[in-house]
Amino acid sequence: MSRITLSRFMIEQQRKAGTLPPDLRLLIETIGRACKAISFAVNKGALAGVLGEAGTGNIQGEAQKKMDVIANDYLLDANEWGGNLAAMASEEMELPYHIPGEYPKGNYLLLFDPLDGSSNIDINISVGTIFSILHCPNGGDSNPSIEDFLQPGTAQVAAGYTIYGPQTMLVLTFGNGVHGFTLDHEQGSFVLTHPDMRVPNTTGEFAINMSNQRHWEAPVKRYVDELLAGVSGVRGRDFNMRWVAAMVAEVHRILTRGGIFMYPRDARDPDKPGKLRLMYEGNPMAFIIEQAGGKATNGTQRIMDIKPQALHERVAVFLGSSEEVDIVTGYHKQ
Repeated sequence: MSRITLSRFMIEQQRKAGTLPPDLRLLIETIGRACKAISFAVNKGALAGVLGEAGTGNIQGEAQKKMDVIANDYLLDANEWGGNLAAMASEEMELPYHIPGEYPKGNYLLLFDPLDGSSNIDINISVGTIFSILHCPNGGDSNPSIEDFLQPGTAQVAAGYTIYGPQTMLVLTFGNGVHGFTLDHEQGSFVLTHPDMRVPNTTGEFAINMSNQRHWEAPVKRYVDELLAGVSGVRGRDFNMRWVAAMVAEVHRILTRGGIFMYPRDARDPDKPGKLRLMYEGNPMAFIIEQAGGKATNGTQRIMDIKPQALHERVAVFLGSSEEVDIVTGYHKQ
């Protein structure tokens, strides 16, 4: 039986199911090619001189790794000339990136976190790329404004991530389930290996940075205390804790064996609603998790229902197995 590549999978979706417009298919294929280039650079590591600090900072005020800058450039360069995009926005850049005048424009907007978890890059732990695709309200007729990007997660037409680990995998949804593709380095193609990925409703694992415990709000402390109490507590069973410090890796684990990932707001900066970015991390991952049967909230409401107010807006995140997300969200609402 022949293997199903990413290109074949999307062409069949386009032809048989009618759920994937040709220009969206071409855009996703272009993103996939950029992610292959990022994967090769990550795999070479010190051999290619891509490890360490870049000596610059991003709009978030965070120090950039060399691979942050390299991955951002790969995605811009690969996607600016194909004619599928009206503009792009990156977690690493203050303002949207407009398509140069010499290239045709398309009807989509691309948002991305070029290298999620880049603090792990120097110690050879999994990192990844996250992306989200929106329709451009005015098509490609004019340079999109920041306001054009400020659409709720429910407006996403596709989202995905690539995880650069022992295998490089592209996980993708365009609103019709979640499918995982593994990069065959010999053939240079992403191959369908994980069709119809699902998040189990029940889990025995949770992921949260326990070092921030003293800063959490009461509902989070209550919920985690109950998990830690194990079989002798009100939950009546034991839970295991995991923490990779890369959202891509945390979400990928949840998609493959269940769990709940939490990055709550805390008292260190009460004016910020959370740490993670709504447009580059919260919305695309919420879309993927929901399409796989899980849930994603900010503690009080569905993440994808939030109307963004800023391009780099932050959000608290609780996502994963529906039973656990319901419990911790319920504690916040109380």
